[in-house]
Amino acid sequence: MKKVILASLLLVGVAAMAQERNGKHRGNRTGDLTVEQMASLRTKRMVLALDLTDAQQAQVLELNLENAKIKKSRMDGRKAKKESGETKKPSSEERYAMQSERLDQMIAQKAKMKDILSPEQYEKWEKILLKKGKQRKGKGRKNHKTRK
Repeated sequence: MKKVILASLLLVGVAAMAQERNGKHRGNRTGDLTVEQMASLRTKRMVLALDLTDAQQAQVLELNLENAKIKKSRMDGRKAKKESGETKKPSSEERYAMQSERLDQMIAQKAKMKDILSPEQYEKWEKILLKKGKQRKGKGRKNHKTRK
């Protein structure tokens, strides 16, 4: 009997720790970094992965800084809406506009990167993007089937 109670307490404790850890991890991703810090970190990762020259590094940093400003403004906008209680599900037109804007930005970034990088570097960069996309595709969909 004591073993059953001890095992159940241990199980409840582990479950509570796992839930607490997940909550802390999600909220602290990039919210406390400045725009310059986000752009700098992303550029350094690209320098390591693609072996960029100094000129390429400067151009990529500028591009990443521009993208980080856009990302930060979107995050701040969502945060402000959430705090004011204005969070509502966007209409299909609003979703279409947001996705279209995001895709237009991605197309523009891809064109700029094609101008900055050599053909070999560009090919490697695209492979990295595909790999990241495949990793992200599975996230957030675990409970999708159970919600219906």
